[in-house]
Amino acid sequence: MADQEQEDRTEQPSEKRIREAREKGDLPRSRDLSGSMVVLAAVAALISTGHDAMEHARTIYRLGLSYSREALFAGQLPVHAWYDALHEAVGIVAPIAVATLLAALGAPTLLGGLNFSAEALQPKFERLDPIAGLGKIFALRGLVELGKSLLKLLMIGGALLILIRSWQPEIMETGRGVVGAGIAQSLGLLGRAGLIFGVMLGLIGGVDAIWQRFDYSRRQRMTKQELRDEHKESDGSPELKGRIRQVQQQMSRRRMMQELPKADVVIVNPTHFAVALQYDDGRMRAPKVIAKGVDVLAQQIRLVAASHRIPLVEAPPLARALYATTDIGREVPASLYVAVAQVLAYVYQVKQAVTHGMTPPEPPRPEVDPDLMGPYRDN
Repeated sequence: MADQEQEDRTEQPSEKRIREAREKGDLPRSRDLSGSMVVLAAVAALISTGHDAMEHARTIYRLGLSYSREALFAGQLPVHAWYDALHEAVGIVAPIAVATLLAALGAPTLLGGLNFSAEALQPKFERLDPIAGLGKIFALRGLVELGKSLLKLLMIGGALLILIRSWQPEIMETGRGVVGAGIAQSLGLLGRAGLIFGVMLGLIGGVDAIWQRFDYSRRQRMTKQELRDEHKESDGSPELKGRIRQVQQQMSRRRMMQELPKADVVIVNPTHFAVALQYDDGRMRAPKVIAKGVDVLAQQIRLVAASHRIPLVEAPPLARALYATTDIGREVPASLYVAVAQVLAYVYQVKQAVTHGMTPPEPPRPEVDPDLMGPYRDN
């Protein structure tokens, strides 16, 4: 079942998936690579500071064997001896400790980067399940770990065994000469053995690092359904998005209806379209659309306009062109200036005729480029 599920994971992981994995402490890590870098750093520090380490060791040796008669009968002799010996021991250990600390911090940076996860520190009791443990042993990762262990045993154990046999005369000579020379020779042999051990472990760690990157990428892959669910979760469900759009449209219509009483004219077609225009020659460069709608909304605009005694002018081509080209709150385009000016002039003339008891003029029939009507040319 697990293999079948993994086969279904064909999609590359999303940024959200990678971020959640980092928060859980799931990163590509190679213990072999980290171990090899720590060993090599320790050996390099030991070799580079070997002479100073020998001097510190001789000082500690002398502290335990040489002291004056006065110091022997002084009450502070043990304290001073321990303090001096500790000071010299720090001189031996400090370079190695600093080198290994830097290597331990630097190794994760090469593979996945540094990361702190509080969730990774929480106890997970499901790891104590023996059945699950057996399943992991026979899984792909368990087989790979078993193969790495056998490879380390063969390579490192074989290399060290060959070295011990080849260095057998030198090892035997360390106990036959002067003590200082024997210690120096022993430390040299130990350093070379550690160097070879670190190199062999580094070779295994390099291969393991490549495998860990591949395995991490494989484990983080997603199924198509998981990608769809994540997009749905990130963007919101279609129902929720539809509800949000509906609420936004309702709010927009409410504001539009509140602005509608300020209109100077409503151009209609005669029932399908309605576009309300406002124009103040002292503040506006051109007439502005403050409301528009089709069908039911157009009927509502007509009713509100009639209740506020706003003139309705039937100009079907102009109504369709204004609806297609101009958003609410925008000025009419220059290509419709002449047609809109004819309608506004007609509204002004009608007002003058009513005021002075004159016969109203004939409604205008402004000409409009059919291309300006867009998809509403045949409405």
